[in-house]
Amino acid sequence: MLKTNSSTNASVAIVDDHILLRNGLANLIRGLETYAVLFEANNGKDFIKQLQPRLLPDIVLLDINMPEMDGYETALWLKRNYPGIKILALSMYDNENSIIRMMKNGAKGYILKDIDPMEFHRALDSLMGNGFYYSELITGKLIHAVSKMDEPDNTPKPPGQLKPSETEFLKLVCTEMTYKEIAEKMFLSARTIDGYRDALFEKLNVKSRVGLVLYAIKNNIVNV
Repeated sequence: MLKTNSSTNASVAIVDDHILLRNGLANLIRGLETYAVLFEANNGKDFIKQLQPRLLPDIVLLDINMPEMDGYETALWLKRNYPGIKILALSMYDNENSIIRMMKNGAKGYILKDIDPMEFHRALDSLMGNGFYYSELITGKLIHAVSKMDEPDNTPKPPGQLKPSETEFLKLVCTEMTYKEIAEKMFLSARTIDGYRDALFEKLNVKSRVGLVLYAIKNNIVNV
């Protein structure tokens, strides 16, 4: 559910160099009662040129592969200049490196261009209501990307606000282990592990396991 006034549409900017696809997305968005297309752009430079500080979009639907200024560079620019704008990455590729790079650059969601219209609507709703959209695909890819790597012996020390036990828990979260398996690995009860998870959600200001994984990646607790 959207946490916005029902009388006010959330605005969306579409940045994609493929005109046919861009027009199709624009028509799909216009068919949704609670959303409106603010403007369309061919690439990052065109998007920045059209951006008006007094009339910012709520969501930017951002293609990754574009000429002149691609999605990675555009996302990073937005993260530095307008961090309140929610970025929904749009791509033909579901590879782990693309997903992680876009998330590091500030994207709050990642969808494929062959997404079902109903899931696309859910993605927009989740961005507006929760501030992020992580599908099962994204969750699986992120965790798999981290879990398949060997941890080096010289792993950088975690940020000071984390206890050693929390850091250990965070590293295990970045594997394909379930919370139950993590509890067994740490010789703790499932309830204690739930407590670790909820405490880290609050301490790190994240809302999901993917958020924990992203925090671990960004702070070099695990390396990608």
